[in-house]
Amino acid sequence: MAAHFTEATTGYWQQLLQPEDIARPEAPWRLGYPARLPDGRVLVLPIRELASEPGHAVASLLVNQASFEVVEVLGALLADALRPAEPELVIGLPTLGLSLAATVARQLGHSRFVPMGYSRKFWYDEALSAPVQSITSPTPGKRVYLDPHLLPLLAGRRVALVDDAVSTGTTLLAAWELLERLGVEVVACGVAMRQGRRWVERLGPQRAARLVGVFDSPLLRAVPEGWVLRD
Repeated sequence: MAAHFTEATTGYWQQLLQPEDIARPEAPWRLGYPARLPDGRVLVLPIRELASEPGHAVASLLVNQASFEVVEVLGALLADALRPAEPELVIGLPTLGLSLAATVARQLGHSRFVPMGYSRKFWYDEALSAPVQSITSPTPGKRVYLDPHLLPLLAGRRVALVDDAVSTGTTLLAAWELLERLGVEVVACGVAMRQGRRWVERLGPQRAARLVGVFDSPLLRAVPEGWVLRD
């Protein structure tokens, strides 16, 4: 059976549009969801039906497939949202958050950022890792690691976590709690896309209040004409 109003992503994430250029600005959306940015422009996101929940879908963002222009704009807008927290260091979460973290750090006037990763190097300490699972990578067993050689950069610093998106909040919470166990002060977290609202309960009120995003992407459900907002 063909996927319900789904197409290849070759042309997605390559340009920012003006609202009047959107072919289908209101629901039901057929193939793409128009996400509005703070500056009024629109980024059309491809709609992806969930394998685990047929008839339900999300609008996805893959920043490593986006044009340089889109990544730079998202990074600059995210830096603007994080600036009031006055972070002294940006920590990028793998894998897609790393593409944004570099841009955010530059926009904030930093000379570098600290990357976390999923690949365990032989000198890593298992105590500097945490198990993670996400809506797009549901298979258990993955862990996020912090290179022990980077620990001196974090000591006594106000840091901001940066990722591409938050959905359930599971991956973000794992990294956040790991850093707090190490005595790191996480003053804010920034994501390009806030997907649904399940992450609010998972993070808890205090952490959720410190999360900022560039745009929101709702959960969707299928109707004969396309996709509408999921209740």
